[in-house]
Amino acid sequence: MQEFSKRASQKLSKLSDSQIQNLVSEISEQSELLDSIFQSISTGLLVISTDFHLNKINKAAERVLSFSVNPEDARAKSLFVWEIISNEEIARFLKNSFESKRANVREEFSVLTADETVRFLEISITSLAQNKNLVGLIVRIEDTTDKRNQEILLHRMEAMAGLTNIAASVAHEIKNPLGAISVHIQLIQKAVRKKRNSDGKLPEPKFLENYLDVVNQEIDRLNGIVVNFLTAVRPISVKLELVNPNKVIENLVSFFEPEFSSKGILIEKKLYEKDMKLLIDEKFFREVIVNLAQNSLSAIVEKSEALGKSYVGRIQIHTFVKGDAFTILFMDNGGGMDEETVKRVFEPYFTTKADGTGLGMAMSYKIIKELNGDISVNSEKEKGTEFIIRLPIPQGKRALLTFNESEK
Repeated sequence: MQEFSKRASQKLSKLSDSQIQNLVSEISEQSELLDSIFQSISTGLLVISTDFHLNKINKAAERVLSFSVNPEDARAKSLFVWEIISNEEIARFLKNSFESKRANVREEFSVLTADETVRFLEISITSLAQNKNLVGLIVRIEDTTDKRNQEILLHRMEAMAGLTNIAASVAHEIKNPLGAISVHIQLIQKAVRKKRNSDGKLPEPKFLENYLDVVNQEIDRLNGIVVNFLTAVRPISVKLELVNPNKVIENLVSFFEPEFSSKGILIEKKLYEKDMKLLIDEKFFREVIVNLAQNSLSAIVEKSEALGKSYVGRIQIHTFVKGDAFTILFMDNGGGMDEETVKRVFEPYFTTKADGTGLGMAMSYKIIKELNGDISVNSEKEKGTEFIIRLPIPQGKRALLTFNESEK
């Protein structure tokens, strides 16, 4: 098209009126075809001028972005592109990138649609050049929601593969109370049968109640095992959104700090200074941090009771970026764990507490895996425990971190 227009312009003075009319008609058809192709592309596209105004937008971009001013309105042409986009984070990203003259950058965002569903968008900015001259910028918008959902499904399938071991543990747990119930029912039946064969009178009420109390206790125990089993195997329905993990941690520390202080436990936190947002489910992420805090509290209190006032309990929370992962270190100077406990700490139904269910750390492990992350533990008896959580940094954030580090 470009070569055709160039040749036509060179011969324009030699063309007749009818030839010019045919030429204009052909150029118009070619332009309409190109516009149809532009509008049919499934990737959202914005063509931005060098002074940051919107020149062109396709239907895919209009479907995934919300606007405070209709892009087709004449008023939109006089506004900077970030001034017509409703989403504040996307608008800020475009403004900062344009004003700092950054191209070839990308970032991921979560947006809430009109029907209250969360969509994930990856937005990238590239230079638009013509004859080696910068004539504008192209903003590409990829809807990565289906990709994210596929990743979640894959993790759930991997989690289901481990259900055999959990089922075996549950079968073992159920076997004992079932045996106790069976024995006590047989004792009741034998006593009733014996009485009826002699004087016909039933045993004393207290005699029956003792056995029936045991039966009821074992039934309650069975019910608890089944409920815990369902908790352990039920798929986690995570709702991934871009969330700042440091803010979640700060809020939680503020919440449980008074209780820890009342027990003489110090909390030290050193959090990553830059603004960092990860694709996590805030509710489940909070559950993991709360579970780690409760475990640390239990370990410190137990050690404090043994050592007395000479011992000061301490919890440290550090966050930092290393490679392509956001890392959280959760450390305490409690009683620690032996080697065997460390190996089994994430196993369902494994617990060292008299009143523990053995599901807290198993659920924490399951949640972190659902968030595409990893959790591990280092511990030494009488010295303390360190949990390491690594969560992936969104692809766009990685590019920006690499760019920023190269500037130093």
